Amino acid sequence: MTELEKHMLKEVAELDSLPVGAYNIRSNGKSAARNTTANINIVTKQEVSGIDIIIEPNTVNQSVHIPVIISESGLKEVVYNDFYIGENCDVTIIAGCGISNCGGSDSRHDGVHSFHVGENSRVRYVEKHYGEGTGEGKRLMNPTTVVELGKNSYMLMETTQISGVDDTIRETKATVGEGASLVIHDKILTDGSQKAVARMNVDLNGEDSSCDLVSRGVAKENSFQEVDLGINGNAKCHGHAECDSIIMDNGVIVATPALKASNVDASLIHEAAIGKIAGEQLLKLMTLGLDEKQAEEMIVKGFLR
Repeated sequence: MTELEKHMLKEVAELDSLPVGAYNIRSNGKSAARNTTANINIVTKQEVSGIDIIIEPNTVNQSVHIPVIISESGLKEVVYNDFYIGENCDVTIIAGCGISNCGGSDSRHDGVHSFHVGENSRVRYVEKHYGEGTGEGKRLMNPTTVVELGKNSYMLMETTQISGVDDTIRETKATVGEGASLVIHDKILTDGSQKAVARMNVDLNGEDSSCDLVSRGVAKENSFQEVDLGINGNAKCHGHAECDSIIMDNGVIVATPALKASNVDASLIHEAAIGKIAGEQLLKLMTLGLDEKQAEEMIVKGFLR
């Protein structure tokens, strides 16, 4: 790998070298490195660009890394990845996309990830989006995530976009079965003239199913964020959605809740708050020796932790 590729892997997947276990590293539209294990197989799709990740039943304490790197200006791709997770698994999946664009043409990655989670399985999914570059070309990412949770399964999604992505539309759609639970922690930071749209829609279809959707955003300078959180309670279930945002400079944030209950035993809650950094927070940090900008950065960093 080049030094740039190593740097981008560090940013999106916290990798200093090739990971242990199963992995598929995609660089500039092609598979650059791949490894499978006895319990985790990775297969290239034939009809569309992408891979199938097949995790055998009873696989525990194992991980899969599937980061994407783009360093070519003007490269545009759509990738379809399907995860088939068997019953009684406990696995971690590390994804993420980094675009380094130093040219004059837009670079774009659209990733469609579909998860089919078997009964009694637990999945932690980590996805980070990152952009950088000195060129005039934009860095564009549009991730779509589709989740099907089987009986008594659990999935934690930790999704982050902190730097350098000019425009993004982030779509998450989930169907939660009996006794299953979905937790999503989504964090977005925009600045300049960047635009980010995040839409989550969860169908709680199984008895005693649940979801907890938490979105945190910071809009700086002239950037724009739109967050739509939707929960459909179609059975005895519990759903919670929370949108908490900080607005700075001339930023704009739109937060839209959408709760729909079609069962008398559906319990759905939504919380939303948008505001500026509190003056007393800044003052407290500035009395410790920080200037105003340093204090703001520390507060934002803690908020998005």
